[in-house]
Amino acid sequence: MASWCKTCAQQDPRYLPYTSVRITEAEMRAYHHFLESCIRLECMAKKDEIMQQEIRPLLAVDIIEQLHRQFAILSGGRGNDGAPIITFPEFVGFKRIPHEDFLNVMTYLTSIPSVEAASIGFVIVIDRRRDKWSSIKASLARIAVAFPGNLQLIFILRPSRFIQRTITDLGIKYYRDEFKMKVPIVMLNSVSDLQGYIDKSQLTEDLGGTLEYRHSQWINHRTAIENFALTLKTNAQMLQTFGARLATAELPGGVPSAEELLMSHTRQRDKLQDELKLLGKQGATLLSCIQEPATKPPASKLNLNELENAATMERLLVQLDETEKAFSQFWSKHHLKLNQCLQLQHFEHNFREAKLALDSLLTEQAEFADTGDSVMHVEQLLKEHKKLEGRGQETLERAQLLAVIGDQLIQSHHYAADSIRPKCVELRHLCDDFTNANKRKNDILGKSLELHRQLDKVSEWCEAGIYLLASQAVDKCQSREGVDAALADVEAFLGTVEECHLPSPREFYNQFELILTSDVKAKAQGVLQKLDDVQEIFHKRQMSLMKLAARQTRPVQPVAPHPESSPKWVSPKTSQSSALAPARKTAEESYVETTLNSLEKEDDKTKCEDKNEEMLASSRDGENPQLEQPDSLSPSRRIICDLLETEEVYIKEMKSIIDGYITPMDFIWLKHLIPDILQNNKDFLFGNIRELYEFHNRTFLKELEKCTENPELLARCFLRRKEDLQIYFKYHKNLPRARAIWQECQDCAYFGVCQRQLDHNLSLFMYLRRPSQRLLKYQMLLKDLLDFESPEDLEIDPGDLEGGPAKERSKRTRNSAFSAELQQALDMMEDLIKSCELAVDLAAVTGCPDDIRKLGKLLMHGSFNVWTMHTDRYKMKDFIRFKPSQRQIYLFERGIVFCKIRMEPSDQGLSPHYSFKKSMKLLTLSIHQLERGSNRKFEIANRNGLEKYIVQAASKEIRDCWFSEISKLLMEQQGNNKDVHEGEDNGIQTSPKSSYRVEKTLKRPYRPTCRNWSFLPTAR
Repeated sequence: MASWCKTCAQQDPRYLPYTSVRITEAEMRAYHHFLESCIRLECMAKKDEIMQQEIRPLLAVDIIEQLHRQFAILSGGRGNDGAPIITFPEFVGFKRIPHEDFLNVMTYLTSIPSVEAASIGFVIVIDRRRDKWSSIKASLARIAVAFPGNLQLIFILRPSRFIQRTITDLGIKYYRDEFKMKVPIVMLNSVSDLQGYIDKSQLTEDLGGTLEYRHSQWINHRTAIENFALTLKTNAQMLQTFGARLATAELPGGVPSAEELLMSHTRQRDKLQDELKLLGKQGATLLSCIQEPATKPPASKLNLNELENAATMERLLVQLDETEKAFSQFWSKHHLKLNQCLQLQHFEHNFREAKLALDSLLTEQAEFADTGDSVMHVEQLLKEHKKLEGRGQETLERAQLLAVIGDQLIQSHHYAADSIRPKCVELRHLCDDFTNANKRKNDILGKSLELHRQLDKVSEWCEAGIYLLASQAVDKCQSREGVDAALADVEAFLGTVEECHLPSPREFYNQFELILTSDVKAKAQGVLQKLDDVQEIFHKRQMSLMKLAARQTRPVQPVAPHPESSPKWVSPKTSQSSALAPARKTAEESYVETTLNSLEKEDDKTKCEDKNEEMLASSRDGENPQLEQPDSLSPSRRIICDLLETEEVYIKEMKSIIDGYITPMDFIWLKHLIPDILQNNKDFLFGNIRELYEFHNRTFLKELEKCTENPELLARCFLRRKEDLQIYFKYHKNLPRARAIWQECQDCAYFGVCQRQLDHNLSLFMYLRRPSQRLLKYQMLLKDLLDFESPEDLEIDPGDLEGGPAKERSKRTRNSAFSAELQQALDMMEDLIKSCELAVDLAAVTGCPDDIRKLGKLLMHGSFNVWTMHTDRYKMKDFIRFKPSQRQIYLFERGIVFCKIRMEPSDQGLSPHYSFKKSMKLLTLSIHQLERGSNRKFEIANRNGLEKYIVQAASKEIRDCWFSEISKLLMEQQGNNKDVHEGEDNGIQTSPKSSYRVEKTLKRPYRPTCRNWSFLPTAR
C-alpha cells in the first residue's frame, strides 16, 4: 500500500505499488531537502511575492503602455513615518484615462512596496499647479472609487492662477463630502509648503526635491526582475518534476538497461545544471545593473525602490544557489544509487557466469574416477586430474576476485548488501568445495597409487618366495649342512618382509579400506591371500627344517629316499595363475613334509601338555593368583572402588555435557535451532562446569586413584583440596539462574537434537544437577568409611598384631589418627554442602552484599513477623497498633540477616522472592524473652539500645529452637572474646574458633535439609 510523505505531501517513492524502486534513507532526505528548496524558490519567484497583491497578478509588461503615459508614478520616496509616496504629476488628459487603465496602474503600483510599508498607508501627492479645479475634482473622484491600497494622507498643489485657486478652495469646501474621503486632504499653495510635510530628499526634482527618478529606467528594472522571477519559477517546476522522476524511477534488471538509464539521467541533469548556471549569471548581471548608480562618482545612494529591487534580486539569487546545492546533493545520492545499480547488475551477471563455470567444474570433478585398476592407470588418472585442476584455477581466481569485489561493495554500504553477501558466501563455498574435492581426489588417487604399488610389491615378493622354495633340493636336506643352509635361506627371505615393509592383512585393510572398490578389493584379497599362503608355507618349511636340524644331533640313522635330481621349476613370472596355487611336490618333498608335519603335530601336543602341567602346578603353588573378586575386598577398599567408579562416570557425564551441548552451540549449522535467550545466557545455563571437569579429570581423579592401595590417604586428599573444592560454591550460586533459563528454553529443538545425538535418557538439567549429587555422594562415602574402623580396613595384617603390646599401641595410634582425619574430611564436606546451600538460598535474595560469607555458615532460616521500634518513640500502645512486617531471617555463625518477602507470579503460581534489608553481627546484639504477650515472640536488640526487633515465630517450638540457638551462639562468641582478651593480657594469642573446632568434631554428621536440596534427586 502506498504511503504519503509528511514533509512534501507527495507519495513516498519507497512505497509506490508494483515497482522495483529502491531509494535509500539518505537519498530520501536529500530529495526532501531539494524539494523544499524548489518549493521556496517557486513561491519566491511568484508574482505575489515580487508584488504584494491579492487579486489577479499583473506584470509590468502587461501594462507597459499605461506605465509609459506616466500619469502616476512610484518614485520611491517615503513620508516621515515610512509611508510610500505615489505622485500624480501634471497630466493634460487625465480625465480621459480609461477607468480600467487607471485601476491597473494603481493596483500595480500599490503592490510593489513591501507588506510592512503598505500597511502604514500610502501618501498621495497630486500636482495640479498648471491645471484647473475640474482636473483636481476628477482625480479625487477616481482615487476615492478605484484606489486599492490603504490611504493615509492626500496632498494637493492648488492651481497657481488666482481664479482657479479660488474655485478650488470653494470646490473643496462644498464637495468634500461628495468624495467620501476618510483621510485628510491638505491643500498646498507651493512646493515649499509641501516640503514642510515631506522631507526634501524624498521628493522628486519636479517637486523641488533631490530624489533622482528616471521613469524609463524604473520600468526596465521592473520588467527585467519580473521576467527573471518568471524564469526561476519555470525552472523550479522543471526541477521538481525531474526530481520526482528520479526518485520514482524503477531500477532496471540488466546491465544495458542500467547503463542507458544512467546516461539518460546524466544528460538531463547536465542540461538543467547548465540552465541553473545561466540563470545565476543573468541574475548577477541584473543585480549589478540595479546597483550601478551607487558605484558611479560622485557617490550617490540608491532610492528605496532601487534598494527593494536589489534586495529582491539578492533573495532570488540566494534561493537559486540553495536550490542548486540541494539539487547537486540529491543528484549525488541518486547518481550513487544508479552506479550501485550498475555495479549490482555487473556483479550478478558475473556471478551467474562464475557459478555456472564452478558447477560445471564440480560436475566434471564428480564424474572423475577415484581409483584405477593398475599403477599405470592411476598415474594416467593423476595426470588428467592435474589438467582439470589447472583448467579450474582461472575460474577459481575469477570467482574469488568476484567475492572480493562483493565484499568491497558491502563495505561501501551498497543498498543491495543483503543480496550480495549470500552470493559472496556461495562463491566461496563453491571454491572451497572444488578445492577440497581436488585435495580429496588427489589424496584418494595417491592412496590408490600407493595401494597398487603395495600390491605389486607383495606379488613380486610372493613370486620370489615361491621360486626360492621350489629351488631347494630335498636330497640336500639329508645332511646337517644342507638343512642349515636351507634354513638360513628361509630365514633370510622371511627377514625381507620387514625390509620391504610388507603390511599385514589387517594393517592393509585399515590403511586402504576407504578407497577399496569391489574390483580392487577382490584383487587385494587375492594378493593378500597369496601373501598369507606363502608366509604360511615358509613358516612350515622353517619349522620342519628346524626339527630336522634337531634330529640330526640324535644317534639315529636317517632313512632317505632314493636321490633324484631336483625338478627344474618354471619361473612363476611366466604363469601368474600359479601365484596362489600350492607348488607341486616331488616324492622327496612329500616325504619330508609328511615327516615334518607329523613332528610338528607331536611338538604341538607336547607343548600343550607342558603348558597345562605348568598351569596346574602354578595354580597349586599359588604362583599365578587370579584377580580378586569384589567379595574378597575389604570394606574400605570396596568404598574406594565405588568412589573411583562413580568418579569416572561423573567425569564422563560432565565431558558429554561439554562436548554434546556447549561446544555445538558454536556450530553455524545449528544456530537456527538456538533461541536468542539461550544464546545470550549460555554461560549462565552451564555455569563453571568446565572448571569442575578440568579439576576432577586432571587433578582429583589421579589423587583418588593413589588411595586404592592406601585408603589412609583418602581423608588427606579431601583436606588437601579443600580450597579447590570451593568451585562448587560458585556453581551452586549460579544454579537457580540456570534452572530459570532451563525452564524457559527446555522445549527448544536444540536440546532435543543434542540429547538424541548423545543417546541420553535424561534431560540436560538432570545432568546439571550432578555436581550437587556428587557432594552428597562424597559425604555418604566418607561417613560409611568412618563407620568401618578395624585393622582390616586400615590394611593392617592381623598377624602383625601378635607381636605384643607395642604393635597393639601402634595399631590404636594409627586407627585414631585415621579416624580423626576422616572426621575432619567429613566435617569439611558438610561445611561445603552448607556453603552450597547458602549459595542456593541467597541466589534468590536481591541486593545481597558480597561480604555476607564473612558471617560464617548458614545455620537456620525461616519466615517471621517482625516489629521494628526505636527507643525514642517506643510505646506499647503504639506497638499494638502497628502492623508487623513479614521477613525472611537467616541465622549465620556470626550474624543475622533480615530480608523482605514479596510474592511474584511464576509458572507454578505465586512464588516468594527476597530482597536484602539489613545484616547485624551477633557480637552487637542481645536477646530476651518477652514476659508478657504471645509465647511465640522474642526480642532482639542492639547493645546500644537504639533499635529493637520483636520477632514472632509460627509456633512456640520454632521460637524456642531459635532462641536457644542464638543464645548459644552469643555465649560461645562472648566466651571466645573473653579468652582472646585474657590471652592477650597473658601474652598468649588464642583463636576464637578453637572451642568451636573442638565441639565440631563431636557433633552429628550434617545432613542437608529437604527444602534446600528439594530440586535435587537422590545422590547416585
